Amino acid sequence: MIDFKPVSLEDKALYESYLLDGKERGCEYAFANLYLWGQQNGAIYKDHLVLFSRFGDFTVYPYPVGKGDKKEIIDALMEDAKERGIPFRMSGMCEESSQGLEETYPGVFEFWYDRDFHDYVYDINNLADLAGRKYHRKKNHYNRFQKLYPGYKLEELNETNFPAVFEMVNNWYQDKKAKNPEEDYEMEQKAMIQALWEYEKLGFETLVLSHKGEILAVTLGSRITQTTFGVHFEKAKGEIDGAYTTITSEFAKRIRAKYPEILYMNREEDMGVEGLRKSKESYYPHHMIEKCRARIKE
Repeated sequence: MIDFKPVSLEDKALYESYLLDGKERGCEYAFANLYLWGQQNGAIYKDHLVLFSRFGDFTVYPYPVGKGDKKEIIDALMEDAKERGIPFRMSGMCEESSQGLEETYPGVFEFWYDRDFHDYVYDINNLADLAGRKYHRKKNHYNRFQKLYPGYKLEELNETNFPAVFEMVNNWYQDKKAKNPEEDYEMEQKAMIQALWEYEKLGFETLVLSHKGEILAVTLGSRITQTTFGVHFEKAKGEIDGAYTTITSEFAKRIRAKYPEILYMNREEDMGVEGLRKSKESYYPHHMIEKCRARIKE
């Protein structure tokens, strides 16, 4: 059995030495998401980062990260699942990984894609500039916000604004729960609250949008690869016209200025939420990261 241990902040530098190797992967491979969501466990096995994820009663092994042949690594993961008495499932595979798995174990696995968990990846310049005809409506929202809220303020999350941001985020979730009692926000809320408390330790880039002391929006993100930056959390007061568009555009501008090597922004999944899907599609992604899962055939 592999000696998996819970992902901790002390693992950040070691894990990112594998995760930031330049190969595009889904948002679940960002260290911040490994640390904040579900019960994530990791280990270094034969110069590969291997992971074991648990979400309630559901368990899965994300595709291992490392250079070289994966057969010995996957054999060990399958044996680990057998010893734990759980089904072997693998997640986070791109097309290349899933093809490699099929070639290595012909006919052993069945594969499936879930559109709800594909990542939206955008050209950072498009989000920053909102230029061209297809972004005309977004630019109108952005410009309207400039006129309605002159003197608005943009700053990083800090000790001074933290209490007000924390209150705004909690109120956002309370409002969503009241309006959509059938939706489950508990896991997301827990992850975001922890992200706020530990944003410095996680090395997050942050941006807070306010007007006359009122917090209108906040976003937090981190690098996923050398050329892709992930937006992990973004919340705004929905009744404020242009707040979401403004925080999205201004955050992209800041990341572009600070990290000129960043070409793309990964705004993660829509989880099948109709309104969220419509919003993410309205920013016209450069491409999607289509992620595949696999399980051993019965």
